[in-house]
Amino acid sequence: MQYGITFAPLVPALVLWIALAAIVAIAALLLIGRARGAWVRLGALALILLALSNPSFTREEREPLSSVAAVVIDKSPSQNFGDRKRETAQAQEALVNRLKQIKGLEVRVVEAGQADGETDGTKLFGALTNALSDVPTDRVAGAFLITDGRVHDIPANAAALGFQAPVHALITGSKDERDRRIAITAAPRFGIVGQSQTITYRLDDQGIVNDRAKVTVRRDGDVISERTVLSGQTVNVEIDIKHAGPNIVEIEASPVENELTLVNNRAVVAIDGVRDKLRVLLVSGEPHAGERTWRNLLKSDASVDLVHFTILRPPEKQDGTPINELSLIAFPTRELFQQKINEFQLIIFDRYARQGVLPIAYFDNIARYVKNGGAVLVSAGPDYASTTSIWRTPLDVVLPAEPVGVTEKPFYAHLSDAGKRHPVTRGLEGSSTEPPHWSRFFRTVDTRNPTTAPVMTGADGKPLLLLSRYGEGRVALLLSDHIWLWARGYEGGGPHLDLLRRMSHWLMKQPDLDEEALRLSTQGKDLVVSRQTMADGVPPVTVTSPSGATRNLTLSAADPGSWRATTPADELGLWQATDGTLKALINVGPINPKEFSEVTSSTEPLKPLTQATGGDARRIADSSGVELPRIIPVQASSVFRGDGWLGVRMRDASVVRGVGVLPMFSGLIGLLLLLGAFAATWLREGR
Repeated sequence: MQYGITFAPLVPALVLWIALAAIVAIAALLLIGRARGAWVRLGALALILLALSNPSFTREEREPLSSVAAVVIDKSPSQNFGDRKRETAQAQEALVNRLKQIKGLEVRVVEAGQADGETDGTKLFGALTNALSDVPTDRVAGAFLITDGRVHDIPANAAALGFQAPVHALITGSKDERDRRIAITAAPRFGIVGQSQTITYRLDDQGIVNDRAKVTVRRDGDVISERTVLSGQTVNVEIDIKHAGPNIVEIEASPVENELTLVNNRAVVAIDGVRDKLRVLLVSGEPHAGERTWRNLLKSDASVDLVHFTILRPPEKQDGTPINELSLIAFPTRELFQQKINEFQLIIFDRYARQGVLPIAYFDNIARYVKNGGAVLVSAGPDYASTTSIWRTPLDVVLPAEPVGVTEKPFYAHLSDAGKRHPVTRGLEGSSTEPPHWSRFFRTVDTRNPTTAPVMTGADGKPLLLLSRYGEGRVALLLSDHIWLWARGYEGGGPHLDLLRRMSHWLMKQPDLDEEALRLSTQGKDLVVSRQTMADGVPPVTVTSPSGATRNLTLSAADPGSWRATTPADELGLWQATDGTLKALINVGPINPKEFSEVTSSTEPLKPLTQATGGDARRIADSSGVELPRIIPVQASSVFRGDGWLGVRMRDASVVRGVGVLPMFSGLIGLLLLLGAFAATWLREGR
């Protein structure tokens, strides 16, 4: 119960101030002139002024409100290292029990810092603000953070907290923790295929001084360098960009004894390879109706540098025309097939037969070119089944099928079972109907002894398109020269651009078109695991999160040859996937996630803020277990810490439940007071 006096003036405040000024002036005159009854007169005037102020006695019925203390539990991935998870659980239970024993204290517990795949770092103060958002500042008793000390949203000063109460940090972990990590300081996003890019990294050791580590660098799983690096040393490593698409570079440091975690010993950089110019050599035999199909396709691609030769006059042709009158250029065979052959990413033979232009030794060069990683595409016509076929050269070890004849009959090209799964031919427009929604071909080259299953079949189910590998290189054999009918729109045409472009990119090792591949990608908040295969099924995939937790995923068929599964990408950092044979890596979020940049526990990051609020940051675990300081309620103080204790600020906040008001000058009481004052003045004057 509280008592007081309130005023509800009967006239405007300005009138009261003028009246007060007049009374003061009259009092001065009366006192200076030593008039009789001056004090009585002044008392009467004062009562009149008081009556105009309309004072009232008040009585308030108040209900005290509890003070509120918040307990924020750090649930970030770094809290899973060592014994921190157990220490956090024990500290939470003991702290909440002690706080609940304090009379008039409300305890709120909030968990924060959980990995969500979006937030970079541990954010505890945002959760603290949300927990106290509905609590008036005069009711906040303080806050306790149970954490490893690595918090990434610490306010700049105590005023930014929005309340005046102590903040205490109870730190899990131990002082002697050790950790090693690879920190990427500079990394390119793109690189030109055939050139090199520089990645800069640093070996960071915490709790370790002047140690050395073996650092291994891998590109697409292959070791490209190993070296010894000193703690704190910054190193540049040159990475050759071997192919278009993602070039996955792993940098891994050897572990140190009693290391806290191994998850940050490895860093991954994905450099997208971009081809500056694709150098393609197109060699056409005698002119034919479909010759320009290949030329138009390649010339329409701005990224292709095309060198095209058509054999118009073979050496054996002798018709008496003087050489100086021929508008032809000599075929630079030695320059193309011996000196500069390795500068081409793809060599295309379009209805080419041996005509004495290329010596046999140059075909041997082409075979070695393919074995060492080159690519050859043969668009075959009747020439392939002739006695001058390029099969009857050293290229026979490269080509996937031996010609035996030519079939002349109309037919629809079909996707084989392998073709329905192969990325080059899967989902070709028009392939889903019977017959396929594209025009017919009228000629196919018959073959035998294919080294691989065809992806497309022709007349009588015979092979039409074969895609094979030889050594490090790739070979495509198209056993019909009627693809130009699709390009010309005959009977509605067909998907020639899509097929020929995919085939060319597969030959030039575009990773997206590999037959066997395991890939990771992100889609919204999910991690997508994709498996491309030519097999009937795929084994389960084990996914490892940045914190080291593993998940076993069973993939489901999405399309022929394509299997998929999704899992929440609820952590930032390096994700890994493997099916026992293939491996895939992806970095979700920044290259150097804050959560794993510093994983050793420490009181230092939070100590300035906690002590500025009167609180403290202390370790709670030692070799004997978890031990919390005593929690003491403090009424009025600027310091809430001491030897073996921490304090909470108890508030005097209350809420009004009822109010009683008694006006002083209302009714008979007010009238008697005023009449009494005037009567006293009259009596004094009468004397």
